[in-house]
Parts: sequence; C-alpha cells; structure tokens
Amino acid sequence: MNYLSTRGDTAPRNFCDILLEGLAPDGGLYLPDHYPQVDAATLARWRDMYATQGYAALAFEILSLYIDDIPAADLKALCEKTYTPAVFGTREIVPLTKLHDASTSSARTDFYLEALSNGPTLAFKDMAMQLLGNLFEYELARRGEQLNILGATSGDTGSAAEYAMRGKAGVRVFMTSPHGRMSAFQQAQMFSLQDENIHNIAIEGVFDDCQDIVKAVSNDLAFKRQYKIGTVNSINWARLLAQVVYYFAGYFQATRDNGEKVDFTVPSGNFGNVCAGHVARMMGLPIGQLVVATNENDVLDEFFRTGVYRVRGSADTHETSSPSMDISKASNFERFVFDLLGRDGARTRLLFHDALASSGRFDLSADPAFGQTRERYGFVSGKSTHADRLATIRDVFEQHGVMIDTHTADGVKVARAHLRPGVPMVVLETALPIKFAATIREALGRDPDRPPRFDGIEKLPRRVRVMPADAQAVKAFVAQQCA
Repeated sequence: MNYLSTRGDTAPRNFCDILLEGLAPDGGLYLPDHYPQVDAATLARWRDMYATQGYAALAFEILSLYIDDIPAADLKALCEKTYTPAVFGTREIVPLTKLHDASTSSARTDFYLEALSNGPTLAFKDMAMQLLGNLFEYELARRGEQLNILGATSGDTGSAAEYAMRGKAGVRVFMTSPHGRMSAFQQAQMFSLQDENIHNIAIEGVFDDCQDIVKAVSNDLAFKRQYKIGTVNSINWARLLAQVVYYFAGYFQATRDNGEKVDFTVPSGNFGNVCAGHVARMMGLPIGQLVVATNENDVLDEFFRTGVYRVRGSADTHETSSPSMDISKASNFERFVFDLLGRDGARTRLLFHDALASSGRFDLSADPAFGQTRERYGFVSGKSTHADRLATIRDVFEQHGVMIDTHTADGVKVARAHLRPGVPMVVLETALPIKFAATIREALGRDPDRPPRFDGIEKLPRRVRVMPADAQAVKAFVAQQCA
C-alpha cells in the first residue's frame, strides 16, 4: 500500500514513513492510494472473528490491509499488546449500551451508545493513541532513531498522547493546548505528569492557534528534519486508521447480519473521528448515514447544510461546555473534500491552501460534487447548544440511568433529529463525565463518578510552560529541550 498527499504529491511512501512524518512535504494530509474493498465473505468472517477472538484480532485484520511494511507477526503482536481487557476494561473493548427503542413514524429504531472511553485517560482518543505509542516505539527501535512529537489538543488528545508515550524509548512529546480553555480535570491529567520526556506548552490563544503552530513547524522542512518532528494529532494517518476499527466493531454489535445498515452519529470538532467512519464506509461497511454533530462552533454543520466552509478566527471561536469541540478549522476535513472532488490534489490545494489563506472560506454550493455529500457519502449534520447539552444529559440520566459527558450529549441531541425507521443509530461516546464535572453538576445537581486512580489529581504539582501563540517561540523551546 502506497500513500499520497491530498495536495498532489504522489511520490510513493509506505506506512512506516508516513507514521513518523505527519504532514506531507507539500502541506497536505496523507491518504492511501485506494481504499481496500471488503466483500460480503470477508465481512462475515470478521463478524465471526470479533465474536470469537475479540477486538485485537479484528484490528489486525483491518490494519493489515493498509500496513504491509511491518511483518504480520509483529503487527499482530502490537495489536494484542494494545487492545486488552486490562487496558480497556471489557473483552469487547468498545461495548454498546442500548438506551432505548426510539419510536419513529412507522417502526422502532434501536438507539445505542458505543463506549470508547474506557482507556487510561477516559476519552476516545485512547483507542488510537495506545496503538500509536506502541507503533512509534516499535518503528523507532527498528530504525535506531528518535522522534520529537509536536501536538495540539483541545482537551483529550493531549492526555491520551502523553499517557501513551510516557516512558517510551526514543520519544519526546511537546503538547500545545489553549491556555485556560480546558476543563480542570483535563488540565490536571496533562500538567501533573512529571515524566522527563513529556513537555506541556499552554498557548495564549484558542485551539486553532495551537493547531496552526503545529502545521507551521511541520511545514518548516529544515527544522522538521533536523529535530525529527512527528505528530500524534489526527492529521497522522496511523491514528485515524486505528479509529476505523471501532466502526466495524460497533456495526457487528448493533446488527445480526451483514444485510443491515447502521447510522453513526459522531460529535465532531477536527473531523478525524467521523473521517474514520468515512473510510470504513468507503471500504464497504454498510453505514447508512454519518451524522456530524457540532456544538456552537458549527463550521462543519454550516458546510454540510450550505456548501460553504468558513473558518473562524480566535475571537469568533466560542468557549463552550463541550470544549474539545471548540474548533473552527477542521484539519481532517481536507481528507474528505479530496475524496469528494475525485481526488483532485491540485484543486484541493487551491481550496485549503490558497482560498483559506486569502479569504478564510470556500464555497462548493454550486458544485455538483456538493450534492454527493449526502447521496453518495451519507453525510448529514446538526448542532447543539449549552441548553441542549444540559437537557440531554438530564433526560438520558432520568430516562435510562446513564450519565453522559457534554460531547456525547451533543451527539445524542443531534442523533435524535436524524433517526430513520428500522435503522439502528449508534452514537459514539467520547469521554467519561468526570472530565466535565462542572456541567454535570449544573445538569444533574450531583458530581459524576470519579475513578479512584484520579482522586486528588487537580491538587498535584504541575509541569507546564505558558507561551504566546508564536511558532518561532515553540521551535526555540523544542530546540532548547533537545540540546
């Protein structure tokens, strides 16, 4: 399998090269040169495999279609090392919880939550990050090299990356986050880590400033090569690929046979999580709708409704009670638009490099391709507000005894507007409620449950550096730590 850039660079690269590289040299994102097709016989075999052998076996089968430069035995061992009940709490790894049979006009629709937050940091990012940490360590040891990871987080990516990489040989992590804009629990998870290979940088700005810094450093090819800069953000294809697996696992749990379709609703900020669903659908998984749920930062909902993609500046990025989605520049969206435009790299570059740089927007509303977002690719969307989140958290708890976090609440609220008769709806749960305790108290008048291992985490000493939103300052800090 070879990989190409969304902006036109077709020089063939294998998986392990792009694993360590992050962005392509032309500033684009990597995608496989084709999506392997899963036929009915393979899907039936995988269904049985998941039931009998578990999630790690399923992950190995799917990853093997995209990774041919790691020996099969080694890749299998990496999957088995990553996806264990000890790390993720259950044999299913991503169990479904059936909330109810939602009434529709002519049939009943099964409505599920898919639990993705049972890993070490209580967020869905662990599903991919735990694998990424093991892949990095494996490949760096094989090459005898070191890697400096530069990342950006709006809340959960940072802690998931740091917990996955702490103590890993040959890896340093430099994680940027928006100063003061994460929940107290999220900040404590990251900043309390004292490992020498973990460096937290709080940027005076919003998440998009952090993301812009990561891209600016990645686009400085000389610096990137000198300091061996890689990334764990979802711009890294390996991370997105790992997320494809749980769409198959969720589908198998929600259906009895492969003739059925399933709709998925995904709380979305940077578009990585739902982009993995797009990949699964392109491979042949019988997904009907991919429902994009946003909060008040509705750049993605606006596009899927109107065809206009309009990024916002820092001043227009709302600070909300689902802060991990406080994003107005969705990096992974470029991958979908590349597919939408028939994999036209030159045109994708004109939109994401030229048009966004000059006017901060582009408009596909008059393009015939825009009509395919729903008909061919299954995308629909909706948004949720703070009031919606409170009402949804309260309703799900009172009706079903299930406590959900703020981002999952956005997903449930939007999913309810897109139910289809007889088609199961699976909402991807994104985090445990303890990460957003203040809003849970506002909604329910009580604190969420806290895993005992996190007792007192907010009171631990912190190790963090506050810096301006300046890529040069961040580069200087990286160089200093690597001296």
